[in-house]
Order: sequence, then structure tokens, then C-alpha cells
Amino acid sequence: MDERKSTAVPRSPAASGGSAPRTAVESGGRAETPLGRPPAHPALRAAAVLVAFVGTVFFSIALARVTLEPSAASVDLVHSNVRPGASIDAYLGGASVKDAVKQLGGNLLLGVPFGILLPVLLPQTRGLFRVAVPTALVMTLVELIQGALVAGRAFDVDDVILNTVGALIGYLLLGRRMSRAVHPRRHHWWHRWTRRPARTAPAEATAPAVAERAGSRHPAAD
Repeated sequence: MDERKSTAVPRSPAASGGSAPRTAVESGGRAETPLGRPPAHPALRAAAVLVAFVGTVFFSIALARVTLEPSAASVDLVHSNVRPGASIDAYLGGASVKDAVKQLGGNLLLGVPFGILLPVLLPQTRGLFRVAVPTALVMTLVELIQGALVAGRAFDVDDVILNTVGALIGYLLLGRRMSRAVHPRRHHWWHRWTRRPARTAPAEATAPAVAERAGSRHPAAD
């Protein structure tokens, strides 16, 4: 009496013409999760950080020349402002359109490089709050130096606010995308609840069950 048992070999989604589910895939010893694209090549990452560092140096020099250069003609005209919004209201209400655009727009543009260069140079600063805090601290220090040491310059809290808003604009427009293209995406603590589980089990685990079901459809023949 011969027993014949037919077994079925499970076909992979690629062999059947389908597409594999987007789950964690082992490749090269590393698991690529659906949270984001793989990190850039180390050489590309180093080059991007170097370019961002050089850009930060040149921007620091330009910032020092713009903000820390004495202005003897303005000694009797400038005054400190510690009330948020006072200088902005003065420019919007009393100054000409040209002066308002020059002062307000100039302070906004002065903060844009912070939002672009910081996340590329230091990926730990990626995020609105992480960009705003160092920008506000640096610009507050610059304003304090202006008011204490530079003739014709004064501390103005509105300049700090505008610089910080400019940094956030730069981050939203370019900084975030550039940082994510160079550095790997950070895994936050809330990803453990938002990460989608795999919908299908691995092929190694399902193969015995498929073979058993196929054998039950073809009983042993006498």
C-alpha cells in the first residue's frame, strides 16, 4: 500500500505578480522600516555637513558685519526696546513703506539661514522648537552686545522675534527637507504606537501551514 502525499510550495508575492507588503525588510543586516527613506551615503552626508559648516562660517561673518558695525550717525536716534511688538508697530504705523520693508523684511531674511543650515549641520536641531530656541538665544546675545558695546546700536526684542520667525520660515521651506535627505530620520518615543504592524507573517512561518492544508485536500491513496 503506497501513501502519496502532495505538498504545495507557497509562492512569494513577487513570483505571483503581486507586490510585497511594505513591512520591515532585512537587507544587508539592517532592517529598513516604513518610517522613512534610508540614510544618505556617509560621504554625501560628510560633504553636506562640510558645506553647511562653511556656509555657517560665512553667515556668521556677514551677521557680525551687519549687526555689530558701529553707526555714529544713529547714536541720538536709536533707543532700546524690551516691549515685544513696539518697534514693529512703529514701523508699520509711522515709517514709510520702504523703511518698513527694509527693517522688518531685513530682520526676517537675517534669520532664514539659521533654519536652513542648523538642521543640516546638527540633525539634533530638526524641529520647529529645536530651531527656534538656538536662533533666539544667538540673536538675543547679538542684541545685547549691540546695546552694550556698539555705538549707534541698541537692544530690540522685536529684532529677536523677527529673526526667529525668519529661521522658522527657512526651516519649513528648505531646512527640514535638506536635513531629512542627508541624515536618517529620528525615531521618537511615539513611533512605537503609530508604527503599523506587519499584515502578513513571514514566508518561513506560513510554509508548514500551507503544506498541511494542501495535504489535507489530497488524502492518502490505497
